[in-house]
Amino acid sequence: MKKLELLSPAGSSEKLKTAFYFGADACYFAGKKYGLRAFSDNFDEDELEQYITYAHNLGKKAYITVNILAHNSDFEGLSDYLVYLEKIGADAIIVSDVGIINLARKVAPNLEIHLSTQANCTNIESARFWQDLGVKRIVLARELSLKEIAQIKDALPDLELEAFVHGAMCISYSGRCLLSNYLCKRDSNRGQCAQACRFEYYLREKNREDEMTIQQDERGTYILNSKDMNMIAHLKEMAGAGIESFKIEGRMKTSYYVANVTNAYRRALDAVEKGEPFDESLLAELEKSSHRHYTTGFYLDEQDREFIESSLPVSTYDFIANVLENSHDGFVKVEMRNRFRVGDTLEVLSPSNSFNKTFEVTQIINSSGENIDDALKVQEILTIACPYNLSAGDILRKKN
Repeated sequence: MKKLELLSPAGSSEKLKTAFYFGADACYFAGKKYGLRAFSDNFDEDELEQYITYAHNLGKKAYITVNILAHNSDFEGLSDYLVYLEKIGADAIIVSDVGIINLARKVAPNLEIHLSTQANCTNIESARFWQDLGVKRIVLARELSLKEIAQIKDALPDLELEAFVHGAMCISYSGRCLLSNYLCKRDSNRGQCAQACRFEYYLREKNREDEMTIQQDERGTYILNSKDMNMIAHLKEMAGAGIESFKIEGRMKTSYYVANVTNAYRRALDAVEKGEPFDESLLAELEKSSHRHYTTGFYLDEQDREFIESSLPVSTYDFIANVLENSHDGFVKVEMRNRFRVGDTLEVLSPSNSFNKTFEVTQIINSSGENIDDALKVQEILTIACPYNLSAGDILRKKN
């Protein structure tokens, strides 16, 4: 079996480092322009070079999103930007606009091109067209079944296929939406989506003044709001259909989300590659960071849809602290993120064998060297007693 790639989101340098620490083979991220997550921190040109080099030093890959649906004005400066990405060694650009692909082939011919899911590639002939145009990899439309994906791979065996396995879904076809533009004057196809599909809506009859709520739950109705994708139990079938890169959504999500989800999928994908059975405990693991209820989308059969969901996310655990240094003499230095107290039971999130081990907090020392019972100051540097050998980059969490 060809090496399978776990591809994680990096909306900031912290998230990029977190993703690589927890086992991502590659990250996708954006510069300050041309990407579909304009409200992520993103990376200026010096930072792009810095973190592409950072990835390569780890033996990892860096894909840069240039996936807006471009207007004429967007092409100002774009040639120079593409040349720069080629120069600093970006492993690929992720593009949806055929004009940008055409420009990239002219000005940066050595820059590998991956087709964004925004391009809505849903069939063999479309995939063949993009391959003939120089696209190395297609990020498939989310509306495809595994059967259809396998047909594309059989017809075009040299074409790399990437697919989303986890995260927020868009109710519009492969993310092409005008609702944000219409309601909020923020162009979702140029990176400014207001997630208007998550709003609460009402029905108004033509000849009546009052609004009528369509009852779905006690919070109202969310007729455009999709559940989140979760395919962790089906990675073997996805690999069997020809998918080589498994993509996690979430450049706007927290570092804890990136850590939790990347860690779970890393373990599941390793099992697939080793021919080992799926670890059912990973299903509960993905309940521990914020998410909407899960669906397998369109992958498994025609009846398995992006079911409508409440807009309110849920999780079973809270992110408590980042581990800053390797533990020493039974203590570990952490950066507090949420309140905890002496007597609380904390759980370890780690790529190591310390994963999911728990311990009771018996001692907290603040930055002034004082023993305290209650960690209240957000992002205060604390030292806590811990019986395990933790490493910088590990995370502590608590059942909520």
